[in-house]
Amino acid sequence: MNELHTSSLWTSLLAMAGFALVGAITPGPVNVLALRHGSQGPGYQALMYVLGASLSYVVVVACMGFGSTRMLGQHPGMAHSAQWLCAAYLLWLAWQLARAPALQPLAVQPSHHPSPWQAFNQGVAVQILNPKAWLFALSAVGLYALPQSHLPHANLGWLCAISLLACLIGVGCWAALGRMLIRWLHTPRRQRALNLALALLLVVSVVTVLA
Repeated sequence: MNELHTSSLWTSLLAMAGFALVGAITPGPVNVLALRHGSQGPGYQALMYVLGASLSYVVVVACMGFGSTRMLGQHPGMAHSAQWLCAAYLLWLAWQLARAPALQPLAVQPSHHPSPWQAFNQGVAVQILNPKAWLFALSAVGLYALPQSHLPHANLGWLCAISLLACLIGVGCWAALGRMLIRWLHTPRRQRALNLALALLLVVSVVTVLA
């Protein structure tokens, strides 16, 4: 019986991990901005952004697990309004990104970069206001944490831990990709082109969630 339970637990954990990693690494608002932090800022700035986005996603998952699903089920209009409010904020970020000026090399104008805590706070804010994060968290809780379980809180704890690891890997990969682009982004023209491309990708990711 214990072996059967252990096998079932590992199967469930692997399913959680696969789902969480897909949600964390696919293109979205958080990953678009991680790419920019990695490409146009020092390494510690990108690291703090990744950490903020990852920790806040765990908060999102926990909130969905501890009662938000019932509240949204009773008040579907609230969920619809919140989705549009979050989307509006992310579209504003896309506009700011499209208008962002090109940066000089780090050694010339380091003060133009946000502080580590500013990057951390942006990661938290963007993740909390990311409709994709809430939808994935809702799906994950519904699939893996609550149904047919005698220990829903234990399952939710596992889901939060796995989500944190998956988010660190997924968002971190996008930030690392940005670091790889630093040498290519040595001209203002290329920086503006990347900003415009990222802004467009951010808009597409928001529209896709709303569609």
